[in-house]
Amino acid sequence: MKAAVLNEIPGNLEITDVTIDSPGPREVLIRTAAAGLCHSDLHFMEGKYPYLTPAVLGHESAGVVEAVGRDVSYVKPGDHVITCLSVFCGHCSYCIEGRPSICSNKDVECNRGPDETPRLTIEGAPAFQFLNLSSFAEQMLVHEHAIVKIREDMPLDRAALIGCGVMTGVGAVFRTASVQPGETVAVVGAGGIGLAAIQGARIAGAGRVIAVDMVESKLEIARQMGATDTVNAGDGDAVAAVHELTGGGVHKSFEAVGLKQTAEQCFNMLRNGGTATVIGMIPVGTMVEVHGVDFLFEKKLQGSNMGSNQFRTDMPRLVDMYLDGRLMLDEMVSARIQLEDINAGFEAMKTGSVTRSVIEF
Repeated sequence: MKAAVLNEIPGNLEITDVTIDSPGPREVLIRTAAAGLCHSDLHFMEGKYPYLTPAVLGHESAGVVEAVGRDVSYVKPGDHVITCLSVFCGHCSYCIEGRPSICSNKDVECNRGPDETPRLTIEGAPAFQFLNLSSFAEQMLVHEHAIVKIREDMPLDRAALIGCGVMTGVGAVFRTASVQPGETVAVVGAGGIGLAAIQGARIAGAGRVIAVDMVESKLEIARQMGATDTVNAGDGDAVAAVHELTGGGVHKSFEAVGLKQTAEQCFNMLRNGGTATVIGMIPVGTMVEVHGVDFLFEKKLQGSNMGSNQFRTDMPRLVDMYLDGRLMLDEMVSARIQLEDINAGFEAMKTGSVTRSVIEF
């Protein structure tokens, strides 16, 4: 099969012939229908996060089941599925406590061992699977706990977005921060994840949703998706603007960029008792600084991993929200590309001119 492979870091992706194995007892072989280009992939390509090479990148995808292992009963060939990097073992303390997105056993329980045949190989040598998925490829071979079955009337190119960006943003609002009806919300960064958080706040019934970005075209999309107010951070002090709009700060803020500066801004946008949630991937080694006295006013700074999801239940609900018109996904797709165009897609991402590029297989 054809796949986009990262051979060196930093580096671009190379379209390469990759061999994929047959499903093991609890594995599922999927024909990839669509895969979104996520900023997380770019972080690894640029070396902001480490990874082993050669690796087939990609982690935001949807497809159709082609074959299943002998112990798989959850899906059958022909089923439509969304993949999720939040693979879960199902029996560690985190899974039992209802927090499968931070499962502590998935690397051991849901991957092949060193004495087993690799799932992916290039000319007979092992290739590394990215975040348990590797969806920049015509097929995926994954553990059954990396997928969720969805209704077949859901377009798979839109379903792919739910696999990471939408789940991450909406989940941060619903699950991590538990935004309540009437609360004020600020979202810093109006890319794919930020727009999902804005929509999550709208659906949750937030009284005011403030979108903050430096690109006016993104702020316009944010307004379409539920932002009641917008702040162009390039025009002045974004923190002061949010405080002025709200008369003292927001109940909940969300960082959807992945930078030290924006994480600190989110914390400083809070009213007393507020909570700032960092969704973006801040580079390894970067320290975030806040004024210690603010903790005396019960302000909180917290992280969110993939929206604290319980994706087997959350993603089908998001599919329903899209199909009944509450969740906007069509507007989030800026470009539809082929696998061969993937590096150009990431170059467009760097300019900040696109919301989401989706590879259609």
